[in-house]
Amino acid sequence: MSASIDHRRRQGLCPPADFSVRLRNGVPEFPVHHMRGGTSTGLVIWEALAPPDLALKEELLRHLMGVPLDGELPGNRQITGLGRGPATSNKVFFADVEPGPDGLRLASTLAQLAAQTAAVDWSVNCGNMSAALPLWALDMGLADPAEPGPWSIAIRNTNTGVVTTGKVWRRGGGGMEAAAIPGVHGEFPAVDLFLHEPVGAKTGMLLPTGRPTDDVEGYQVSCVDVAVPMVIADAAQFGKTAHEPIAELEADRDFIAALRKIWIAAGLRMGLKARDGTRLTEAALARSETVPKVCIVGAARGRGHLAVRYFTPQTAHASLAVSGGCCIASAALIPGTVAHAAARGLPAVGGEFGDCRVGIENPAGVLDTTIVARQGERGLEIASAAYRRSAQILLRGHVPLYRASAELREWLAHAGGEVRPAA
Repeated sequence: MSASIDHRRRQGLCPPADFSVRLRNGVPEFPVHHMRGGTSTGLVIWEALAPPDLALKEELLRHLMGVPLDGELPGNRQITGLGRGPATSNKVFFADVEPGPDGLRLASTLAQLAAQTAAVDWSVNCGNMSAALPLWALDMGLADPAEPGPWSIAIRNTNTGVVTTGKVWRRGGGGMEAAAIPGVHGEFPAVDLFLHEPVGAKTGMLLPTGRPTDDVEGYQVSCVDVAVPMVIADAAQFGKTAHEPIAELEADRDFIAALRKIWIAAGLRMGLKARDGTRLTEAALARSETVPKVCIVGAARGRGHLAVRYFTPQTAHASLAVSGGCCIASAALIPGTVAHAAARGLPAVGGEFGDCRVGIENPAGVLDTTIVARQGERGLEIASAAYRRSAQILLRGHVPLYRASAELREWLAHAGGEVRPAA
C-alpha cells in the first residue's frame, strides 16, 4: 500500500478493504462511485488512487466516461463508458480529505467532460454533483452513517476556491432523511448545501463588467458572478416568456444563434480565464461547455418569484443547475439587473445579514434558494447561498480499463497504491 493512501486512512478515511486498483484477467480495474447529485450524474473518485500526472489522469477519465481518447468524435454515444450525452451526465469529482479550519474537510476537483471531444474542462464547480460528496464521504468511512442526527462536512472546491458545507440527517438504526426535488422522481437522501462567500467565484467580482446591465450584441443583459459566472437576458427580447419547453427553444435556430453570440461577447467582457490564468479567447468561449452559463428570465406564473430557462451553455438544462440558481437568485436581489426587473414579490433585503428566500420556476418545478444577504454601503453583500438537493449512490465498483495505454498501466501497477488480483 502506498504511503499516500496509508496517510489518508490515518486521517480518518476508511474505505472498504477491496477499494483499490486491481487486476483481473490481465486488465487493470479502477474503483469508482457512480453517483447522482441533484439532477446531475457522474463519478466520484478517491484522489489518492488517481495519477497526479494530468495527461494520465485525463486518459483515465476518457476511458471511464467513454469519450474520445483524442480529438473529436461527432455523434459519440459513450457506449464504452459511464458518461451519457449531456453535460449534466458527464461529470467526475476527484475527492480527498484535508485539514480545514474546523477539522477535516473534503477537497474536491471537478472534471467536466463532453461526449464528442477528448478535451477536459477543469475550470468550474458543479452544485448538483457536489450534493453527492457527503454521501461518498460517509460511504468511504469518514463517519458512522448509522449514528443518528445531523452530520456536516466542509467541501473545498479546488476549481473555484468556493467552500461549501454539506449537511445530511441520519436516522437511528440507519437510513437518512429523504427529500423530493424538481427534476427527480421520488424521495432520496436529502443534502443541504451552503455556499460560503460565493461572490466572484471566477472573476472576483459580483458584477464582472462593473454594471448591473450591459448592452451586448444589441440585447440588454446582466453579467453576474455568484458561484458561477452567468449572462442573464430578458426572455421578451427574443419573443420568449421563459416558460417554453426546452425542445422548442433548442429547435429555434435563430434564438440559439443569438444566445450564442451573447454568451461569447459577454464572456469576453467579463474577462473569463482558463485554469492556467490565461484569458479565454472568442474561439475558446465558443467551444466552452461550462462558462459562462447563460439564461433567459421572465415573469413567474406559479409560486416562484421569476421563471428561467437555463443553458450550460451549449445545451439547454432540463431543470436548473443549483449553482446557477443561486446566481440567478442573487441577481434578482440586485436593483438594476435584468433578473430584478423580471421578478415579482421579492423579499426585502435589510441592512443586516438575513435569509432572503427566492423561488425560481424552471422546467422541472421550483428551485428554492436562500441567499444570506444585506444591503451595504456599496450595494448588495452576500455571505452565503443555500439550496436543498437529494443524492444517491447508483453503483460502487470497479471499471475495467481495456484500452489503457502502457504508461497508464505502468502507473496503475507501480504507483497507484496496492494493485492486487481480483478475488
